[in-house]
Amino acid sequence: MLTRTITVTKSLNVADTIRGAKAPLSTGPSTATWSTRTPDGPGSLRFERLDPTTLETTAWGPGSEWMLDQAPRLIGQADTVDGFKPSGPILKLWRQKPFVLGRTDRLWDSLVLGVLGQRVQTQNARKSQRLLRRHFGEPAPGPTDSWILPEPAVVAELGYHHFHSLGVERKRSETLIRVAKELRRLDDLLSKTPDEVQARLQRIRGVGPWTAAMVTATSMGDPDAVPLGDFHIPNTIAWVLAGEPRGDDRRMLQLLEPYRGHRWRVVRLAKETGGAPKFGPRLGLKGDGLHLGR
Repeated sequence: MLTRTITVTKSLNVADTIRGAKAPLSTGPSTATWSTRTPDGPGSLRFERLDPTTLETTAWGPGSEWMLDQAPRLIGQADTVDGFKPSGPILKLWRQKPFVLGRTDRLWDSLVLGVLGQRVQTQNARKSQRLLRRHFGEPAPGPTDSWILPEPAVVAELGYHHFHSLGVERKRSETLIRVAKELRRLDDLLSKTPDEVQARLQRIRGVGPWTAAMVTATSMGDPDAVPLGDFHIPNTIAWVLAGEPRGDDRRMLQLLEPYRGHRWRVVRLAKETGGAPKFGPRLGLKGDGLHLGR
């Protein structure tokens, strides 16, 4: 067990820094935990707030040192809002709830969560990810009661039928297996720019712009990620930025253009409003769980 203290900005809310279906953290009122497979082996990390500007981090396992070094980046301390100039409704939202973007630097984790999040409700993606850990992963080090995702080599040897009990249909299963087989060719990918990462990922069949954007948003803290092909987000952007109840990807990109470089921040802020008015049949879907891209 290793410990380290981090000084943070007073306004930091760990749950808001990394959240959503692709979020790696489990958060509580004053603590947050993260378990992953680091370059040095499995590791677990726990944050505990000591006071408004101080967090104590504790790590377990062979990956402890890596986890402690990554901790400030995970909670957004390497993020910068330079060049972000919100206006209109976005300015109001930003004043109400500013946030920083964290990064995991774990490509495999983000790809798994991205692929499992394709075309399904958020809660179903989370459940499948949890079951994948339990069925094929391993217990995380330390007293965290969590599990670590299986290594890519393990997933690469599975068949699509292995995913049936996880609630994952054949198409997503085969995409995830394909990604696992390809991952050994992507070792240095996170040293590239987010645009280069997204372009390379989309060369893998089954990984489209939505998934690629979600990967750079979580693994790289990409402030400009735009998840094209989402069922809800274009409507939300059109409503918040222009008062239009419906929009498509083209209209969303037009409205986001003044914020280029920080478009993911605007998407995050807009989603805080709850989205556009609902018309027509209710789909029973929330957030960005369903999208139309690959």
